[in-house]
Amino acid sequence: MHRTSAFFPRPAIASRFHAVLAGLWLAAAALPVLAQQAGNASSLAALEHGLRPNLLPAGTPEPRWSLRERMAHHRVPGVAVAVIRDGRLVAAAGYGVLRADGNTPVDADTLFNVGSISKVVTAAVSLRLVAKGRMDLDTDINQVLRGWRLPAWREVPPAPVNLRMLMSHTAGLNVHGFPDYLPGEATPTLLQTLEGLPPARTPAIRLQHRPGRLVDYSGGGTLIQQRMIEDVSGAPLETSGRAEVFTPLGMARSTFRDPADAARGNVASAHDAEGHPVALPRGWQTFPQEAPAGLWTSAHDLGAFVGALIRSYQGRDGYLPHPLAIQMMTEVAPGNFGLGPRLEGVGEQRVFHHGGSNDSYHAWIEGYLETGDGLVILTNGENGWALRGEIRNALSDAFGHGVNPLLRTIDLDAASARVADYAGHYVRDTRVPEDLRGPLADAFDNGAATLDIRFDGQVLSVVLPDETGALQPLASNRFIAPTVFSTGYTFHRDAGGEVRGLTLSLGEGRAYYRRVPSR
Repeated sequence: MHRTSAFFPRPAIASRFHAVLAGLWLAAAALPVLAQQAGNASSLAALEHGLRPNLLPAGTPEPRWSLRERMAHHRVPGVAVAVIRDGRLVAAAGYGVLRADGNTPVDADTLFNVGSISKVVTAAVSLRLVAKGRMDLDTDINQVLRGWRLPAWREVPPAPVNLRMLMSHTAGLNVHGFPDYLPGEATPTLLQTLEGLPPARTPAIRLQHRPGRLVDYSGGGTLIQQRMIEDVSGAPLETSGRAEVFTPLGMARSTFRDPADAARGNVASAHDAEGHPVALPRGWQTFPQEAPAGLWTSAHDLGAFVGALIRSYQGRDGYLPHPLAIQMMTEVAPGNFGLGPRLEGVGEQRVFHHGGSNDSYHAWIEGYLETGDGLVILTNGENGWALRGEIRNALSDAFGHGVNPLLRTIDLDAASARVADYAGHYVRDTRVPEDLRGPLADAFDNGAATLDIRFDGQVLSVVLPDETGALQPLASNRFIAPTVFSTGYTFHRDAGGEVRGLTLSLGEGRAYYRRVPSR
């Protein structure tokens, strides 16, 4: 929830404020503050002219935006970026300012909250403890937890949950994510959040599906993972995080605690969609659920972390034992998560990644497991989710491995292609195994069993219970819904000319929906 500060101008002069603010961003973003040697600044050259969208209409020139102009467009005052090559951090830089009404620059050591990227760092803590024999991936978590236990599900006999399930979001738990807390608001303890007690704003963390049956993203599961780490170590997550991640990798700026409590300084302030500072007077929200969303870190630190994971996977670094690193970077069926990160691609296009999003901070990490390339993107504005995607495109294009290429729609004659035939009611074929459906189960709320396709004479749309998204044509029978998770829709017309179904796709996940004949 956002609140407006009295500091900002009234609507009558807001446009002038934004014009001045945009000018400040352009000036500040023009000169990055580098934390690595100047010779590696070329690794960031793509940010001068390489930002682009994911999708463009046929015939539209590729824009090739600069970072500074897109920061002004999205009204994001501060950005920090890191680039990894051959598993090593080679460049890190800050752009813009800590706070829109000031002139203190962002640099590679500026702290940003990174939301759900916290889960990947928590996963590394857990795997280090597994390597030391203090935790186990396959033991029932209720044999490890002390004082608090995950209540049994209604299924008989009881189905155990293990750490591997928590880390891959296959445990069947609820609570997708957690809200931000403003300065001065009471924040819940770990136990209060687990039990859904005030001042927690989410329900008690409980099983809602049979463990291991499907993927259902759960910050609640990561919070249970935190409880396990603290029970095993006898210390707060911050202590284990420092011992197992921050100190070994030289992440001196990173913390799971509120950065004000740590007296660290150089913190990127939070901003709303208009670029206004929020969460005043302190300037940032509190994220009490540490393991799923509470990490504060810098581009420099997070770049070192991504590099260490890549080198461990390649067997070139003992930070994580090679067999455990391979398990971390292998999907746990039926989802697209390994032990912490999301995974996709093959060969040189094999990547792990994870985003982090809350009200005012949006971040991204990505590592190329075979080539050793990687990237980190941190932002301090509500629109940072859009900006981070454009930055990712620029850096990915510069790596040159063909990951996340630009898609172009086609000009399609709806009448000639008989697009109107695609409209109708579709029912998911439940015989398709969950291993094939994978991430679609999570994106579609464990799946709405039906969806509707509508045609208004010009535009084809997918209609779901809580949203409608226009379908953009990629071929006469293939479409993409950019606003609905960028899901793909391939319609199947049989030899008799009848549309009998569609294949829904998201990454490597596939589901088949049968078209219900109209009466």
